[in-house]
Amino acid sequence: MAEPSKSTYTITELAREFGLTPRAIRFYEEAGLLSPRRQGRQRVYAQRDRTRLKLTQRGKRLGMSLAEIKELVTMYESPRDTAPQLRRYLEVLALHRRDIEDRMADLQATMAEIGAYEAEARALLRDLGDEERPA
Repeated sequence: MAEPSKSTYTITELAREFGLTPRAIRFYEEAGLLSPRRQGRQRVYAQRDRTRLKLTQRGKRLGMSLAEIKELVTMYESPRDTAPQLRRYLEVLALHRRDIEDRMADLQATMAEIGAYEAEARALLRDLGDEERPA
């Protein structure tokens, strides 16, 4: 989907676009991820804020902390071809990859346990002469 060519956004527009509540957007503001300007009492978000919000959502999907997201979003805005920034980015991604792999291994072990318990319960039902009936 092509990105809108608008240069400013209201909190309502961003909330709708990203499926967030205005409260969540204000939270990201308080965390230093967004910095809208004010027109009276209304917040006005620039394209930069929209991009930062998009990157924040991506980081959240990867399971990153707000501090990690802020670091990476800030990196994104500076020249991307610098070796230290790219090494740090790869380091953060590697940490999250390991975390996800560990969680997946835990889930697979849990699934195997559930399968064993199900097989045991079915065997006990067969031994009782009470074949399993569809639920």
